[in-house]
Amino acid sequence: MKRNTKVVSVRGLGIGGENPIRIQSMTSTKTTDIDATLKQIEELVKEDCELVRIAIPDFKSLEAFKEIRKRTTVPLIADVHFNYKIAIGAIEVGADKIRINPGNIGDKAKVKEIISALKQNKKPLRIGVNSGSLEEELIEKCGGVTSECLVESATRWVDFFVKEGFDDIIISVKSSSVLDTVKSYTMLSSKLDFPLHLGVTEAGPLIPGTVKSSIAIGNLLMNGIGDTIRVSLTEDPVVEVRVAWEILKALDLRYNAPVIVSCPTCARTRVDLMNLVREIEYGLRGVKKPLKIAIMGCEVNGPGEARDADLGVAAEPGRGVIFKRGKMIKRIPQENIVKELLMEIENFFEEDLR
Repeated sequence: MKRNTKVVSVRGLGIGGENPIRIQSMTSTKTTDIDATLKQIEELVKEDCELVRIAIPDFKSLEAFKEIRKRTTVPLIADVHFNYKIAIGAIEVGADKIRINPGNIGDKAKVKEIISALKQNKKPLRIGVNSGSLEEELIEKCGGVTSECLVESATRWVDFFVKEGFDDIIISVKSSSVLDTVKSYTMLSSKLDFPLHLGVTEAGPLIPGTVKSSIAIGNLLMNGIGDTIRVSLTEDPVVEVRVAWEILKALDLRYNAPVIVSCPTCARTRVDLMNLVREIEYGLRGVKKPLKIAIMGCEVNGPGEARDADLGVAAEPGRGVIFKRGKMIKRIPQENIVKELLMEIENFFEEDLR
């Protein structure tokens, strides 16, 4: 069961409480390239990304962010390090939320000025603590970068903000270590009831990063911990969003597309199953309902797995058999498999509406 946290609203989008797990990503374009950044935001939204974070490393980027905010309705998060004036500027020009590591801001008087701007503009904040930017004093105290160190840093800053009269807060305690990430969030969730932003920082390229993120985020979500997620990959951020959705679908938490079940292929496979799966996957783009679609390539697993799905196909040389909720409904020529299966999916929805 999902842990009950307070709710934070980001441009009307609820995070925490009984709200669904929200998916976010971050632009990889230069923020000063306004058109390229807006294009990437559009691409992310097409993949059902719900919040987009944008780095604002300097004042030129802040000016660009101001224009970007005017030209999109997507909830935008301003990511700011070190310069408190840029953080305040981002709040004032329309950021729907800002993300800072308060330890990077330095002087607490400067952090108080950020708090004042947040209050005045009624905007939320993510306190983002990660293993690469912990306070030196805490690292020395803990004998290195540990989960205890991450959690202490986060709770100290939360206490500071709350004492200053501000509690519209989301928290993250990311590490590049899967084990430290899981331990840190588990510890933090037992101490505070603020919404948690989950992720593995600097997770790496596509395959290693997907594995790390799936294990850490999946483990936490299965234990009811987490309210919003970002899968960090050295990849196109659109891929981050796709992986994030697959994590939620695998845990039966949210769906934005059908679940595809397909066999890994072996010497029994006598059709080009990989290409067939790609074609069907592409044809399913835009289908938002939680169907289970089976695509099988031999007589061993094919009929059984296909019959277990809402819709499925078992393919063999020259022909395919389509199943619907356990029953075979038609035999078709191999070259018509994709077309016929997609047609049956469309009919499936129409029948549900009757």
